Amino acid sequence: MRRLAQRTEAVVSLSAIEHNVRRIREIVGSGVEIMAVLKGDGYGHGEKGIYSTLKKCGIERYAVAVWEEGASLREAGCTEPVLLLGDTCDGQLENIIKYNLTPAIFSYDTAQKLNMLARWSGVVCPVHIKIDTGMSRIGFAADERSIELIQRINALENLEITGAFTHFARADEPDGESAKAQFEQYIRMLERLEDAGISIPCKHVANSPAILLRPETRLDAVRAGDILFGLCPIDEDDWAKADFRQVMHWYTYVVMVKEVPAGTEVGYGGTFVTQRPTKIATVPVGFADGYSRALSNKGKVKINGELAPVIGRVCMDQFMVDVTDIGEVKRGDTVALLDDDLSVLWMADLLGKNVDEIVCGISKRVPRIYEE
Repeated sequence: MRRLAQRTEAVVSLSAIEHNVRRIREIVGSGVEIMAVLKGDGYGHGEKGIYSTLKKCGIERYAVAVWEEGASLREAGCTEPVLLLGDTCDGQLENIIKYNLTPAIFSYDTAQKLNMLARWSGVVCPVHIKIDTGMSRIGFAADERSIELIQRINALENLEITGAFTHFARADEPDGESAKAQFEQYIRMLERLEDAGISIPCKHVANSPAILLRPETRLDAVRAGDILFGLCPIDEDDWAKADFRQVMHWYTYVVMVKEVPAGTEVGYGGTFVTQRPTKIATVPVGFADGYSRALSNKGKVKINGELAPVIGRVCMDQFMVDVTDIGEVKRGDTVALLDDDLSVLWMADLLGKNVDEIVCGISKRVPRIYEE
C-alpha cells in the first residue's frame, strides 16, 4: 500500500495516459489527428501536469472550455493549436489574441469584434465554426441563414476559418440513431458551405463515445476527453473490453482509531448508531476536498487491502469508517478513496452521477501527484 507524505494525494499515472493515447491511436488509425480535451483543468487531473506527457505522445491539438484554461496551457509551454469549446465574454476577447487561441464562433457579432481586435494586433486569428445539430446549446443552426452569416465571417480579413465542428448529444446510445441523424446534418451543412465557397480544413465531430462506437464520424480529428483519462463514456460491459486505464487514484490516511460500545451515535445528526462494539477510524478528508457528502452511510474505502464502510455523515474535512472487521488498523495507515477496485465508475454509479463529476469534483486543495 502506498505511503503518504501529506494529508491526501490524487495520484495521476502518466503511464496510464500514455497507454490510453496508444489505444486511441489504435482505434482511429494514423490518418486522424487526436485532439486532447482538457477542459475542467484536464478533467480534474491538472492540465499543466499532464501536458508534457501528451506532447511526448504526439498529440496534435488541444481543446479547453474557457480562455483561462487555454492561457494555462500556453504557460505550460503548449505551442499546438488550442480550441476554445465554450464562449468568451466580449470584455475578454482580447485574451484569445494574446494567447493565440482558436475560439468556437457561433455568431457574426462576436466574429466582427474579434476581427477588429485581430486587426489592431496585426494578426490573423484562427477560428472554428460551431454548428448546432441537436444539442440545442451554442452553435449556428444548420440552415440557409447560417450559411449567409458564415460567408460574411469568411470574408473578414483578420479571421481564418480553420475548422468546423458539432457535438453529439447521445453518441453513447447503442442504436446510434440520434448520432447518425446529427452526423448527417453536420455533413450536409459542410457540403453547403463548400458549395458556398467556404473550405473547412479540419472537420471534427467524434467525442469519446463516438470514437469507440461510431467509426464513420472519425473525420480529420477526434476529440478525446473521457477515454484519455480512462473514464467510462459507454455501456459498462463494452467499456470493460476496451482496455483503457483509469488515470487517477486518490489516497489519504487514518488519523485516529477508537473503540466505542453498541448504541453509540456517529457524526452529525447521529445518522449512524453502532449495533455492536465498533472500531472507528477517522479519515482527514471531506466534502471540501470533493469526497461527496452523499457518500454518508453509503461509501467504502480500502485500508490494508480490505474494504471499510463509511459510517455517519461525511463532514467538510473528515469522515469516519467502520474498521471492526479489518484487524489491526492504526494511525498513519493508508486509505484508498479511489483506486482500480474503488473506481471512478464505481463511485459514479453509487452516487448516480457522471464519471466526470467525480474527478472534476476533487478540489484544488487535494495535491495532484504525477508519477510514471
